[in-house]
This record gives sequence, C-alpha cells and structure tokens, in this order.
Amino acid sequence: MEDQDQDQNTNLDNEPTSVSSHGHKLYQQIDTFISILHDQPDSSSPPEIVEPVQNFADLFDAMLAAFESGSKRCTVFKTDEPLCFLESVDRTAKLIKSLRRFDSDQIYAVAINRLSGIQQRAMSIMEDEFKSILDDYQTSYDRDQKAKTDETKTVHLSSSSSNVEDSSELELPDQDQAEPQLEKDEFLGYSDALISDLNKLVNGLIQGGHETECSELYFLVRRNAMEQNLKAIEFEKFSIDEMQKMQWDLIEKEISSWIIIFKRFCNSLLPSEKRLADDVFWGHTAISNRLFSNLTRNILLCFLNFAEAVMMTKRSAEKLFKFLDIYETLRDNIPTVEKLIISGEWLPQLKSSAVLIRYMLGESIFMIFIELENSIKSDTSKTPVPSGAVHPLTRYTMNYLNYACEYSDTLEQIFRDHQEIGADFDDLKSQDHQHNYESNEAGSGSESGSGSPFQAQLTKIMDQLDTNLEAKSRLYKDPALSLIFMMNNGRYILQKTKGTGEMRTLLGDPWVRKRSSDLQNYHTCYKRETWTNVLQCLSHEGLSANGKVKKPVLKERFKSFNAMFDEIHKTQTAWVVSDEQLQSELRVSISAIVIPAYRSFMGRFSQVFTPGRQTEKYIKYQPEDVETCIEELFDGNAAQQGKKR
Repeated sequence: MEDQDQDQNTNLDNEPTSVSSHGHKLYQQIDTFISILHDQPDSSSPPEIVEPVQNFADLFDAMLAAFESGSKRCTVFKTDEPLCFLESVDRTAKLIKSLRRFDSDQIYAVAINRLSGIQQRAMSIMEDEFKSILDDYQTSYDRDQKAKTDETKTVHLSSSSSNVEDSSELELPDQDQAEPQLEKDEFLGYSDALISDLNKLVNGLIQGGHETECSELYFLVRRNAMEQNLKAIEFEKFSIDEMQKMQWDLIEKEISSWIIIFKRFCNSLLPSEKRLADDVFWGHTAISNRLFSNLTRNILLCFLNFAEAVMMTKRSAEKLFKFLDIYETLRDNIPTVEKLIISGEWLPQLKSSAVLIRYMLGESIFMIFIELENSIKSDTSKTPVPSGAVHPLTRYTMNYLNYACEYSDTLEQIFRDHQEIGADFDDLKSQDHQHNYESNEAGSGSESGSGSPFQAQLTKIMDQLDTNLEAKSRLYKDPALSLIFMMNNGRYILQKTKGTGEMRTLLGDPWVRKRSSDLQNYHTCYKRETWTNVLQCLSHEGLSANGKVKKPVLKERFKSFNAMFDEIHKTQTAWVVSDEQLQSELRVSISAIVIPAYRSFMGRFSQVFTPGRQTEKYIKYQPEDVETCIEELFDGNAAQQGKKR
C-alpha cells in the first residue's frame, strides 16, 4: 500500500508519462480545430466537427470509465493510456469554450453536451485526487518525521555507547533547536512534488469551472489540519463564562501556554500556511489570499477571545504581570499576522478587535496602578511593626514596582496612550462646554509638561508610600525607634531602587540623591536623640573647682552614664536593622562619638576613686565593654548581661 501511495504522489516532471504518438496527434488536430473555430466569423455557418474530436471524446471517456469502475488505479499524473489526463482536461475545457460559440447548432449542442458530461466526470476524479493528496500529508508527514526522529535517536545512542568511558564530554543536542529543524521548509508536511501536483490539479479544476469546489475542499482539509496542529500543542478554548469560574492560578498557567502557542501560531504555523496556499494556488493570487484569510480568521478570533476572557476577569494587583504579558504578545505579533493577510473583508474586524482588547488591557493596567496608589493611601493600620523593622507595605510595594519596571517600555506606552485618549476626551468635552475651555487647557498643559506619564505615576506612588511611612513612624512612642524605622524603610527603598536599572532610570539620580540625603538626616537625628544626654554625662565641665574634682558630682555623672547606657543597650539590642551595611554604619558612627569621649573621661577621672569597691561601684564599664555593647545594638535580640570584662 505504501508503494502505491508513493506512486500516486509521483510528479509528472520526475517520471514522465508515456503518451502515445496517436495521443499527441489527436491533441494537435484538436488544437488546429480550435484555432479554426476561433477564426470563424460569428455570422457564418459553423464548420463541420472533425473526426478527431469524436475520437478524443471516446478515448477520454474510456479512460474515465476505467478509473470509475476501479479496473485501473486512478492517478491523474501517470497513465499507460494513450492520453495524458491533465492535457485531456485542458483540451476538453478549450473545446467546450470554442464550441459554445455555435451552440445553437444541433450537432454542436450534442457535442457540447457530451464533452460537458466528460468534463464533469473528470472534475470529480480530480477533486478526489486533490483531496487525497491534501489528506495524505497526515500519514506521510508523520511517517517521515518518525523516521527522522528514530534515525536521530539511533545516532545519539550509537554515539553514547561508543563514548561511555568519556561520558562527561558527551554533548547532547539542544532540544529547542532540534525541533524546528525537523519542520524547516516542509510546507506543513507537503513535499515539493506534492505541491507541484496540487498546483496542476488546481489549474485543471479552475479551468474546468470548479473553482468553488476546489476552494471548499482546500479550506475544509486545511482548517481541520490547523485545528489538529493547535490541538497537538494543547491549545484550549475557554469562554468568558468558563474563565470567570476558574481560579487565577489555573488561569495563569493557561495564559503562559496561550502566549507560547500564539507566538508559534503567528510566527511559524501561519507563515507556513501562507506559503502553502500561495504555492498550491500559484497563478491564482486572489484565491490563495482569500483562502488563507478565511482559514486564519476563526482561529485568530479564538486567540483573541481568550485574551478578552482573561481581561473580563475581576481586576486585581496580582494580575498585572499576566495582563502585561498578553498586551505585549498582541502588540508584537498581530502586525505579523496583518502583513500575511493581504486581503479579507474581516481584516478591519481583526485590527479593531485586537486594538480594542489591547486598549481595555491597557486601561486595566492603568487602573491597577491607580488602585495601588489608593491602597497605600488607605493603609491606616495603627499597629507599629515590632523593633522598627521594614514594614510589609514597603516590601510589597517595592518588590511589586521592582518587577513592574521590567516592563517599563510597555508601561510607558500604555500610560502615554491613556494620556492621549484622556486629552482627546478633554478636547471633546471642552468643545461641548466652552466656558470650561481655559481651565481644561490649563490642566492639560500642566500634565503634558510633567514628562513621562508612567514616571509621573511611579513618583506619585513613591510619594504616597513616603507619606504613609511617616505616619506609621509616629506610632512609636520612642522617637529614636521612629527614626530607626524610617532608616530601615528608607534604606530598603533605596537599595531596591538602585538594584533595578529601569526603576532608577525612571525615578532619576536627583530622586536617589534626595533619598540618600534623607537617610543621612535620619541617622544624624537618631544620634542626637539617643546619645546627646549620654555624651553630656561625659563632659568635663562642672566637675572641677579650684583645681579639685567635685567627687559627688563625678559619682553622679558615672551613675547617670551607667543608667543611660544600660537602658540604651537593653532597649536597642532588641531593635532591628536588617541591612548589614546600615547596621555597621550606625555602630561605627556611635562608637566614633562615644568611645573616644568615654576613654577621655575615664583617663581623666578614674583615678579619683579609691581602688576596690568604690571603683567597681561607679566605673561599671571599661572602654572595651562599651565598644562590645555597641556592637550588640540592632541585632533584634534581648540584651545579654554579663558581657563586661
């Protein structure tokens, strides 16, 4: 059976048919008769129908009868009969056309009637052959690809077995590169020979007046094939109602699959389908364009319906990134489809549908950012974060924006489009309400002068986050802890901004410098708030009179220092500074002001006390102990006692 199939698909150019000299002579005689009919004036009597016409009709009729009865295997490209099938179809069509000039003549009418019947039977056989070849790709292509795959596996297995001892150097093929190689220039499974045969059949069918039947056959077979191709790569169709009932995590997976399949459809399957239609209907451009357009229409609308169904789900912040993925996929791939579809009544519908879906996705994306700004503003929780740590709102907002800025170019486009649409709406509104014209123009001018619309929105969100954090910092009763909270959050924001090139570019270097300056101010205010009184205890002023140390005042100074330092150590070891660099900077700056002052104070006044119990009572810390305690600050642990030497 395989051999028969291969014979059936053999091209005339590769294996010439054996048409007898009698057949060639008949064709020449018919061509001569057609020429005579062409030159015959309409007003004159028609010439007598020559005998070769009757002989040709008899021979072609007999050939068709043999095919129809099954006594001979049908193939329109190779025959042992004296006539060539396709040439005979061609002569039949030309004869009928020429004879119809004189169809009022009874003899001519009979001849036309007979030849028309023969032509219809030939068309039926050609339609069967056309459909057979179109359908055959499903078996021949799968068989060929399986053979190639098996051959590839055999080669790799052989290579593996011969290099077992050196398996570490064995290089396996890149699967992403290997798969497309199997389909390279394969016209969706049709060989060049099959394409040539299909084109010959198309020419014969169209010449025989069967353009509609030929087109319908091609459309049905290729539509089924395209659906099978999509089914093979697991494309699922979902209605809006079905999508509304699905959980978002399931929808996310479907979106990921949709993106991969849609890109492959636009950039691989559709171009191949276009090449196939163009080659099969070579010489009939309008037909191939129309067929390809109609084939593409339903499947493309399925893809767009999926995007629309996703867009119709309830809007939420977690959906932003998948919305952006769909938006980019449509934006980047629909133009490819538009270039392929040269004509088609529904092309404007495709464009408008794609534009509408993109606009609505863009509107949802825009509103998600507005809602993010509002959600930050409405976060009025009254419970401070323990230990002054980074607030969850800060972490969520910065991570969200960090990821969003990876789509910065797309977001710029979306916000710019939204701004333009808003400006157009304002213009229309101002035309209807002339008395508001000046105020609308003023508002539009200020907005247009703000630069990038997405950058403006990003800055608004960051400003709102600042305002919220400042309000939350006031929830702490200890002003120093409030400053630690602001430092923690400010440092986290700054590090996230610096770590993302897109976000830093959008916010700008002046914004980053302002943040760094604010952070330094918090640092300075913290040292002043916490350590000013401690340092006053270590001041030499007021401790001497007439060259003598006031021992009671000195005792009180040491007692005050010990009490203050104990309290700071006990409290601030439980505070959290999660950023290691900020933690180190704080400890170093504290040590820089406290340790030298304490060493100087000890060096000047420690000898005043009587060695022994008095010294131990008032001098609780050695300078090394103070330094050790400072190194324990901001660890988020309860103060550990007994550290002093």
